[in-house]
Amino acid sequence: MAKHNLQWDENKLKRFLREGRGQGEGQNYKPWVTVQDFPSKGRCSRVLGWKTNRIHHLFTDSETRYFYLLEWEDAVVDIREHFPLLDLEGVVKEKDDLNFNLFQDKNSGLPYIIYTSFLITIKDTDGQKRYIARSLKADYELQRKRSIERLEIERRYWSNKHIEWGIVTQKDISTIKAKNVEWVHSSLHFTDERGLEKEEMNYLCDVLLEKMTESSQTIRKITADFDKEYKLQTGTGLFIFKHLIATKRIKLDMNKEIKLNERLGNLVIDIKKERMGEDSIVNY
Repeated sequence: MAKHNLQWDENKLKRFLREGRGQGEGQNYKPWVTVQDFPSKGRCSRVLGWKTNRIHHLFTDSETRYFYLLEWEDAVVDIREHFPLLDLEGVVKEKDDLNFNLFQDKNSGLPYIIYTSFLITIKDTDGQKRYIARSLKADYELQRKRSIERLEIERRYWSNKHIEWGIVTQKDISTIKAKNVEWVHSSLHFTDERGLEKEEMNYLCDVLLEKMTESSQTIRKITADFDKEYKLQTGTGLFIFKHLIATKRIKLDMNKEIKLNERLGNLVIDIKKERMGEDSIVNY
């Protein structure tokens, strides 16, 4: 939980609840805390999600990288960051040995609302949905009494909800894979990023794929020549290459750094010439 640097009182609690924070799913979900609540926090990110088509509010590099890993997984259908445990008191019955005094405002005495970093919705191959909860912590935080107490509260809460819960540290996150997903992430929003309409984007994707299957040049060379041949704005071919990765028509080992000066054959595992459905390019 990000450290509260603003006073927490009854009026603010009522405002958060009135705004619907912690409520909804998918595009309609509102996280309990947002970047605007911590304007001085230096590592915040606001990312437009593939799966939710809403802005996600992330406070640390680890949160942002883990978010990108979740975005890449096809089985993940919803990501709710900073999910509040609003019914904590009623769910966790055994709490005599827990020190809730660690989590209250020193001025108002009002308890903070504890929240979990991510509540994730997964759709299994049989079509059934299930939920998992993940709390992100830096390694050093696991040695702090306050963090240990908070994690135990979260563990009991999700256990009583019969939802799988776990701790994620920076050691559990593939930085290279997360950076690769981040690199291609904005390419799904091609109208905003490049002013391309869907029909034009589909055509350019098909043409670039065809050229890639016939070429042994580097990615940089192929995409640069593509821009010149079709009189496109510089960088458009590379943008389309990113889009093809994002839509998984080009399959790479995402755990390896994507080097543009590598020959295509050294990076690409598979190319799918067929589209994955009429809406697959724009609706993630």
